[in-house]
Amino acid sequence: MSDDRTPEPSPPHFETIAIRTQAPTTPEREHSVPLYLTSSFQFDDAEHARALFADEIPGNIYSRYANPNTDEFIRKLCLLEGGEDGIATASGMSAVFTAIAARVSAGDHVLASRALFGSTHQLFTRILPRWGVVSDYADVSDPGSWERLLRPTTRLIFVETPSNPGLELIDLEWLGALARSRGIPLVVDNCFATPYLQRPLALGASVVIHSATKFIDGQGRTLGGAIVGDRAYLADCRFFARHTGPAMSAFNAWVLSKSLETLAVRMDRHCQNALTLARHLEGHPALEAVRYPFLPSHPQYALARRQMAQGGGIVALVLKGGLEAGRRVLDRVQLVSHSANLGDTRTIVTHPASTTHSKLTPAERRAVGISDGLIRVSVGLEHVGDIIFDLEQAMA
Repeated sequence: MSDDRTPEPSPPHFETIAIRTQAPTTPEREHSVPLYLTSSFQFDDAEHARALFADEIPGNIYSRYANPNTDEFIRKLCLLEGGEDGIATASGMSAVFTAIAARVSAGDHVLASRALFGSTHQLFTRILPRWGVVSDYADVSDPGSWERLLRPTTRLIFVETPSNPGLELIDLEWLGALARSRGIPLVVDNCFATPYLQRPLALGASVVIHSATKFIDGQGRTLGGAIVGDRAYLADCRFFARHTGPAMSAFNAWVLSKSLETLAVRMDRHCQNALTLARHLEGHPALEAVRYPFLPSHPQYALARRQMAQGGGIVALVLKGGLEAGRRVLDRVQLVSHSANLGDTRTIVTHPASTTHSKLTPAERRAVGISDGLIRVSVGLEHVGDIIFDLEQAMA
């Protein structure tokens, strides 16, 4: 006799996947996955070694190639992002570089969004040109610029959304359709949103990259990066990484896999605090503007509500008084940390014009919405009233 109370089978939810995806247990039957702090692994015999190096069978050879801890971290992230394959790297920028360098050669062209992290901008403008790889920046506010700037030699499209630090958004569904129509992979830096708030692969991207150092770790403890997405694209990334060495350590992978277990609950609080802060400070007499994707005043508010589950943990404050006003606020904060990182449990303020984006010319900064008075606030998990009080007293 059937029991009407038996629930219908359903796929696991995000939080369950993040917590319950684990490496196989050892004969010790541990509940928490152990650390595999070894540089290499043994072979059963000569034929086993040959088959492993020929990629005929799965298994571990050397921790620069793979390790049970990095495997668990990346398998979990692939499930959360909806990716076919992935690799873990030593840092976010090593993930950015690997995702690009693995797919381009001399004479190739890359099309990117204009608003990018400072180091990514340096990669496109000062490093890749040494090898004959050129790039163009498209304007988010001018959709036609993307099609005009594509070339027969364009090998990939690279974007950040929301952008660092101006919080510009890109319509991933539209851009993904354009990329597919031209047979060009779309690579999306999903660092600010994380897979909990935004899933670019479901919207048309080929590849997602992360600086796991940020919200994925979430506690300012370690460095890490990840590339997740299309299996064929990742095969090129794996070959490149295997022979150039941007490997994530087993310890960092163990930390980051544990961090993913609390990503959902942390991002809920980051977003709640950030929205409360943005609403409270909007219209403050010391500010020219408050930028946050889920504020109705954000020019891409409708897009943000369509492609993001929540608005994220970053708020941009544009201070009246420019550079000196920005420096004054940074010198006056007492609770909030002054640091170049983001995505921490602790609220952090950064002045991009003099730090993370200082290598850009003033004209380049203006083009991506970074004024001298812009302060990036990575809103932490403290009580939001304490965050508000400290920033208000610093602006007084």
